[in-house]
Amino acid sequence: MIERIVSELGPWNWMVLGFLLLAAEIIAPGVFLVWIGIAALIVGAISLAAWSAVFWSWQVQVLVFLVLSLVSAYLGRKLIASRRDDSDQPLLNRRGVQLIGRTATLTEPIREGRGRIQLGDTLWRVSGPDLPAGARVRVVAAADTDLDLVVEPIP
Repeated sequence: MIERIVSELGPWNWMVLGFLLLAAEIIAPGVFLVWIGIAALIVGAISLAAWSAVFWSWQVQVLVFLVLSLVSAYLGRKLIASRRDDSDQPLLNRRGVQLIGRTATLTEPIREGRGRIQLGDTLWRVSGPDLPAGARVRVVAAADTDLDLVVEPIP
């Protein structure tokens, strides 16, 4: 049954495959199947023109499809990478980094390198030199997890 459909459709097989891949991209977006679908559509267009040529066997068609899939995926990746705009708010969702430069008073003393400060309505874990509660500190960095702040005493 499938062999009969493939032989009856001829060069349109590639077009059908291309449109199925594009539809699959719409259903499960990931911006990958679109490039393979485009490759299938290009092979379908070439097949319409070269269907009766002796050299245009199914092996050549599959080889051209594979090469075009790789090329279109590579070019698509380059295209998407070049269109990424820098954010107008690069510190959005990086609250710890937003606090660098702020000053605060220690609510809990820093002992063995750990303590707490309150900024706004949030208590933050801090690390720095041992200091008593009530000492004024300045936030100089945010740790890798963005949940711990690094502080230094204000003279």
